[in-house]
Amino acid sequence: MLSWFRALMPREDRFFDLFDAHALTVVEAAEALEQVLAGGPDIERHCTRIVELEDKADRITADVLLAVRKSFITPFDRGDIKDLIQSLDDAIDMMHKTVKTIRLFEQKSFDPGMREMGAIIVKAARLVAEAVPLLHKIGANATRLNTIAEEVMRIEGRADELHEKGLKDLFQRHGAANPMAYMIGSELYGELEKVVDRFEDVANEISGIVIENV
Repeated sequence: MLSWFRALMPREDRFFDLFDAHALTVVEAAEALEQVLAGGPDIERHCTRIVELEDKADRITADVLLAVRKSFITPFDRGDIKDLIQSLDDAIDMMHKTVKTIRLFEQKSFDPGMREMGAIIVKAARLVAEAVPLLHKIGANATRLNTIAEEVMRIEGRADELHEKGLKDLFQRHGAANPMAYMIGSELYGELEKVVDRFEDVANEISGIVIENV
């Protein structure tokens, strides 16, 4: 009877399927954001794609939270599962917020620093997408998981530098002459930095899971 009942419950590896799907969705959104920041005639198409991917990520997150409630056995602590999927979802949510700002102010071109931030967001997303499947065997993959977390943290440090440099450049170019351009630019730099911050949160969650399970 117990074996029959447990067969109806979500499998443990179901969590990894969902984690993988979410991480790949985040990568797609990061790549679309990089295309937005490249400018050109296809900005709106890429913005729409990010919105679609954010909706998809929300559905995956809901599936994970439902599986947590219904599962007898989880691959690691239930609280860690919730925190991991939420931190992943926060990253794509922040990309969506950036798209809203771009649309609101009808931005068509972006500073070199913003484009570089787009590139490092893609790099951070791909690192996270590499890390997530490795959680299936945490002990065997602990060294690589820790290395990935450190790489994401270095990327976050670079984002801080680009944010600071970008604000200074905006002030020098616009300052009192065009305060609206300064305001919009500083808002975009701030939101892009927050996207990278959210990936640092994911890296911290992964590091915590490794520490608790090795």
